[in-house]
Amino acid sequence: MLFTEKRKEKKIEQILLEQYDRYYRLAYSYVQNEADACDIVQNGAYRAIRGSAKLRQEAYAGTWVYRIMLNEVFRFMENNPSALQASLEELETEPGAEDRYEDVDLKRALEAMPPRDRAVITLKYFEDMKLEEIAELLGENANTVKSRLYRALGKLRTELADAWQQE
Repeated sequence: MLFTEKRKEKKIEQILLEQYDRYYRLAYSYVQNEADACDIVQNGAYRAIRGSAKLRQEAYAGTWVYRIMLNEVFRFMENNPSALQASLEELETEPGAEDRYEDVDLKRALEAMPPRDRAVITLKYFEDMKLEEIAELLGENANTVKSRLYRALGKLRTELADAWQQE
């Protein structure tokens, strides 16, 4: 059966509907703002549907859409660097913020990381993806992803240790 443009578009729409919550969680984990996360997912969905003709194999449609969403998150972060800082400040001033102090430190440490390192940690530990899935999603070798993960975890430990020692 041929994978026609109309069928590609329908497949992408189906994936977007079924995985919306997952894409939203991904975006929200970066921006910590509901409106921005919704904008990211909406823009990613638009790009995916508009570019559905570029999809080569139906079997990779889910990975293809997830990669578009991840790229949309990176695009947003590059264009709105103050958005994450504002959301962190909002978290600190909310009632009960002292109960989540470690979460704020973790968010700051993750925010300080390069986007690709942060993506590997987010995908591995917050999205429960396997290294092979992450490698496929990022278009990289699994060993490269594994090295980046361990290097990023080392940086994260150092950042958190420094933050906790300053108290």
